[in-house]
Amino acid sequence: MTGAILAVSSALLLWAMLAGWLERHRITAPMVVVAAGIAAGVAAHGRVGDVLDAHAALEVAEIILAVLLFVDSSEARGRLLGGSPGLVIRMMVVALPLSVLAAVLVGSWLFPMAGWALLLVIACVVVPTDFSPASTILRDERVPRRVRDVLNIEAGYKDGVLAPVLFFGITLAAGTDRSRSVLGALADVALAVALAIMVGAALGLLFGAGVNAAEERGWMTTQSERMAVVAVPLLVFAVAHAVGANEFVAPFVCGVLFHHLRRRSERFAEGRRLIDDVGFLLTTQMWFVFGAAAVLALAGDVTWRSVVFCAAALTVVRMVPVAVPFWGPMFRGMKRCFWAGWRRVVHRPSSSDCLPSTCCPRRTASTF
Repeated sequence: MTGAILAVSSALLLWAMLAGWLERHRITAPMVVVAAGIAAGVAAHGRVGDVLDAHAALEVAEIILAVLLFVDSSEARGRLLGGSPGLVIRMMVVALPLSVLAAVLVGSWLFPMAGWALLLVIACVVVPTDFSPASTILRDERVPRRVRDVLNIEAGYKDGVLAPVLFFGITLAAGTDRSRSVLGALADVALAVALAIMVGAALGLLFGAGVNAAEERGWMTTQSERMAVVAVPLLVFAVAHAVGANEFVAPFVCGVLFHHLRRRSERFAEGRRLIDDVGFLLTTQMWFVFGAAAVLALAGDVTWRSVVFCAAALTVVRMVPVAVPFWGPMFRGMKRCFWAGWRRVVHRPSSSDCLPSTCCPRRTASTF
């Protein structure tokens, strides 16, 4: 444990001191932290598996991912779907399902013995993407502003949208009863997700309106407003856990409504920067674990089928489905379509990187 803390803190400090120089050379914080994780994994190869299998690691991963989903939900600035709602809907309703379908089809070809439920889980793991390793893309003026805004909002919503699909596949694949029907698995997931939506919506409205009212009456300080933003996802996670709701969907739904209500506050941006920084720190911890776990994974058998599937997931599984909804008069030219597709080859450990420790859809365990 001491070695891991030393490695990740040293990597963060190194990145902090050289952030400007590293950014000019297209080296981001996740890259530095992954390298530190790999070094730690090599140094403690025999103990990595035991640490990742610990129950405490599971609980920490769940809390981190719940907070990250809350942070992601704040990406929709202004209206809930941003300034181009039609384009965001195209990405979420057309491109995202097509990407999942493409991943399942490629997986069925390469791994014919795997059931469709397991392939669906794998698809939900590899399809969600984000910009944390390549955030400079969203600041690149060569990418049209409209495209950058749409991709930013889609990146924030994708985990919450795919979470019910993921848990449906998990419940069906991990069920101990072989006679378990698809409808039975769907019912279990639907119950957990429905509870999560109700809990998240109720708490998002309650906390958003409550913080606004307290601010207007002068009951809050600048620091306390920032702390409130950090406390909300943790509180929602705890409530969802207590009532049996999905612990990822609830923070996401809460975040959408909470941030939407808080945008009228003059000090909203300051609180959002704090939760963004907290999310950044938590994301780096996930990247560190990813680097350490990669050493453990690569120590096993890596077949050509796995390599081909990974290559497909990083290219055609993402690029082609994203290009499809933009193939028309609104986005003429291949350049914009492929900017949208190429951005999706960057993956970040997210809520879709979690699998359940049991068949219960609300309990998750990191696949690291």
